[in-house]
Amino acid sequence: MRSASSYAIFGALAPYVAAFPAAVMEAAARDPMIQARTEQLTKMLGSRQAGAGVATTINEPVPIFNAKAQLVDVSAGSGHEFVPPSGSDLRGPCPGLNAMANHNFLPHDGWATIAQFIDATNSVVGMGVDLATFLAVFGAVIDGSGTAWSIGGSPTLAEAGTVLGGNGISGSHNKYESDASPTRPDLYEAGNDYLTVPAQFQQLIDASPGSVTMDSLTEFRSQRFDAQIANNPYFFNGPFTGVAVQPAAYTFIYRFMANHSEANPYGLLDYDVIKSWFAISGNSGSYTVQQGWERIPENWYKRAIEYPYSLTYFQQDLVAAALLHPKFLSVGGNTGTTNSFTGVDINNLTGGVYNAQSLTQGDNAACFAFQFAAQAKPDVALPLISTLTSALGSITGQLACPQLRAIDDAQLQQFPGYTKNPAF
Repeated sequence: MRSASSYAIFGALAPYVAAFPAAVMEAAARDPMIQARTEQLTKMLGSRQAGAGVATTINEPVPIFNAKAQLVDVSAGSGHEFVPPSGSDLRGPCPGLNAMANHNFLPHDGWATIAQFIDATNSVVGMGVDLATFLAVFGAVIDGSGTAWSIGGSPTLAEAGTVLGGNGISGSHNKYESDASPTRPDLYEAGNDYLTVPAQFQQLIDASPGSVTMDSLTEFRSQRFDAQIANNPYFFNGPFTGVAVQPAAYTFIYRFMANHSEANPYGLLDYDVIKSWFAISGNSGSYTVQQGWERIPENWYKRAIEYPYSLTYFQQDLVAAALLHPKFLSVGGNTGTTNSFTGVDINNLTGGVYNAQSLTQGDNAACFAFQFAAQAKPDVALPLISTLTSALGSITGQLACPQLRAIDDAQLQQFPGYTKNPAF
């Protein structure tokens, strides 16, 4: 799918692409309204009684529902009917992107450009353009060709138009994809990081009596975090993948999959809706999955247009969860045996710029994660990618975040889940 809006969006954002993620982070840090909301969130979270979804109160102060604007039409004749993937279509660990490809909001083969990702995630689920840009550019630079990337594994020459298409999301372990996923296994535990595990979906439902909420997802994340420490000798909670990507895997479920209505303007994620998004059939106790067949439900209404899920909104969800469960910000991992989790000294890792306490203040956790992301190594060494990744390293030194000159990743070498070379 290529729309005029996708090219318009990408064209407008082109000056920021080379500066990613600095431009969006710096703009957010300098916005007085965002600063005020961050201060408000900090005060509300101080009591730890506000819950994991407290950011909703700040970012969506007045309930809004507009049926015409929020309906995502996937009915017959819409042009976005569900079409199951063929054996050659790329599908991977992100259920939302799989569903968008199955409904042709993204190219059905699963290989899409930066502009197409920005357009689809913004128009279909209401992701803020700033967050969409961050994710789309990072995926293309780190796991793709520099301008496009795969929602599954490595693309064919016919799909990518180049032999240098990268490994896709499925091949992005410790760069874009993390351990302790809600419904996917850890790579070094199961040998893949993209197949849905019905038993994990069952655990998610068991942790969410009545419906799936931000609170239930946060508690389920805590359960998964502990379970993987107990079961995966290579479990690794990285500075970017653990601090930023892992929470996204949980918050995105509610923020992007909940169905909205006049009665539930902030969204309701019931079992039938989430089953559709995850290609799950059957009832509790006997769930089955059809891999790659994720679909957008009929009569589904996305979040209010006026309240996109922006980078700042996500940062606030990240902090809310971490204040409830400080272990989420514990960078480290198992050391080759189960239940051997060892944390690194954040102060030493960052040269004194951050410490365990300061990560929960303001947007420091996000700054730390994004600054570390700038040091990720791309799958393929193209001149374009080298230029972009060089820009990432130089621009982050100019952020309005605390100045992080370098990360001493020697501390991470003790973790086999960090040093192990993945095979895809």
